[in-house]
Amino acid sequence: MNPLHHPATAPPAADLEKAGAGVVNVSSRNSGEKNTLDSSSASANSPPLIPVPTRLQRWNNKIESLSGLEARGIARVLPEERHGSSVMGYAQMAILWFSANVTANNLAVGLLGPLLFELGFVDSALMAAFGSLVGSIPTAYMSIWGAQSGNRTMIVARYFMGYSPAKIACFLNMIIMVGYGTIACIISGQLLSAVSGGSMSIVVGIVVVAFISWFIAVFGMALFHIYERWAWLPQLIVLFVLVGSAGPNFNPTLQSTGSSAAITAHRLSFFSLCLSVPLSWAGAGSDFYVYYPETTNKKLTFLMTFTGLTLSFVWVTLMGVGLGCGVASTPAWATAYQTSSGALLLAGYGGLGGFGKFCGVVVALGVIANNIPGTYAAALGCQVLGRYGKAVPRYLWVCVVVTVYFVCAIAGRNNLFAIFQNFLALMGYWLIIFVSIVLEEHLIFKKGMGLGFDWTQWENKKVLPVGIAAFVAFLVGWAGAIIGMDQAWFVGPVASMVGAGTGADIGLWLAAAFTLVVYPPMRYLEVKKLGR
Repeated sequence: MNPLHHPATAPPAADLEKAGAGVVNVSSRNSGEKNTLDSSSASANSPPLIPVPTRLQRWNNKIESLSGLEARGIARVLPEERHGSSVMGYAQMAILWFSANVTANNLAVGLLGPLLFELGFVDSALMAAFGSLVGSIPTAYMSIWGAQSGNRTMIVARYFMGYSPAKIACFLNMIIMVGYGTIACIISGQLLSAVSGGSMSIVVGIVVVAFISWFIAVFGMALFHIYERWAWLPQLIVLFVLVGSAGPNFNPTLQSTGSSAAITAHRLSFFSLCLSVPLSWAGAGSDFYVYYPETTNKKLTFLMTFTGLTLSFVWVTLMGVGLGCGVASTPAWATAYQTSSGALLLAGYGGLGGFGKFCGVVVALGVIANNIPGTYAAALGCQVLGRYGKAVPRYLWVCVVVTVYFVCAIAGRNNLFAIFQNFLALMGYWLIIFVSIVLEEHLIFKKGMGLGFDWTQWENKKVLPVGIAAFVAFLVGWAGAIIGMDQAWFVGPVASMVGAGTGADIGLWLAAAFTLVVYPPMRYLEVKKLGR
């Protein structure tokens, strides 16, 4: 809730079920709080509120009175505001993540195995599948905190990293969400342009996707959940059509090229890349579960989230691998690939005539389901960064976020593979560091030393960890990432020695190892000296 809100009466549980289709509470204007704080956390330690002009306040109240618009910002959702648990609520967890990721932008990741790393079909398929499985685990783990705390992921981060260091993670999370929004818009624009035979500019497709993503993200959680509940179905249908149309040309006999050491290095790099994509949701895993009751089963939350992520990522990356491998043996695909990856995807529907183009349009618009949760999470991140950000309503931050990735997509529409290569793995580095800190703080200090959680103190700096240990471990983890990264613009000294000089991206693994080793002793000293 932002400082512009007026308290109102919270709707009864039955109304919440109807408004959110059994998933969310859209009328979040009353949280039993005063302005932005829990009544239990409002204190002198909380950031002071920013005065808001009366006219702006009235204007904001009119907008937030729109039916279905989620007024809440980053304020904690109190237990009495949550909806009841249900079988459909748990099923929605898996549906949400499946729907958000069975999309063309994730399919394009699979292309990189054969087309960038020169891996064969079997190597690419194995790395894509197992990378997706492993990368889904951290996001599923981070998702358990939403219902337990009633707080968004980057607010939960304060309990593990401290109030100020958590802002670093929040800022990086905003970058990754904007980055994926950019990629999704470009992929969709390429597809729509290919469907039109080039008569429609890529820019037009970017505009369409950005606008629809903005509209749904502005209204917030209820419309978002309803959209995700059904968005997967047309995507699944057209992807099955793609299997039938393009499957015969997937070329499963394609072999990896290069020396044995080089192939091993490329396997590792592609595996890390495929791992980084589902891992990228770890910074938003809790955001969509804050309206679930505190009694929500953590194991089921993990399992349903993991199921939705793995089913979608494994499916679409394998489809991408098949298309990428087919480029070497299908001249029409090779020609399309020279135009864009979107044109290659459309070429997979070759021979289906107008129906194939229709399928291409459905796939292109499917990326909206991937854009919405990222846009929503990035807008909340703008409020987490500080009291000035929190003074701006969530729906306005949605406008800012969409504008930023719309401009980035327009500027980078002809450099998609460069964006993939340099952006995806880079963002995975900080997330593996973040998850490593959360895991050790949870298991060693919150459980082992009995520090525990008081979720009502989400803005009380004197209760939250100081964050010195987390900050130092974060920097040391980044040092590991730097010496182990293998990017077009920089190759770390350790990465360059892998694969007999070929180089491989081991930044993820070194970042995690450095963080896991450094954090416990630093945190122990912090607790011993400062008591929190």
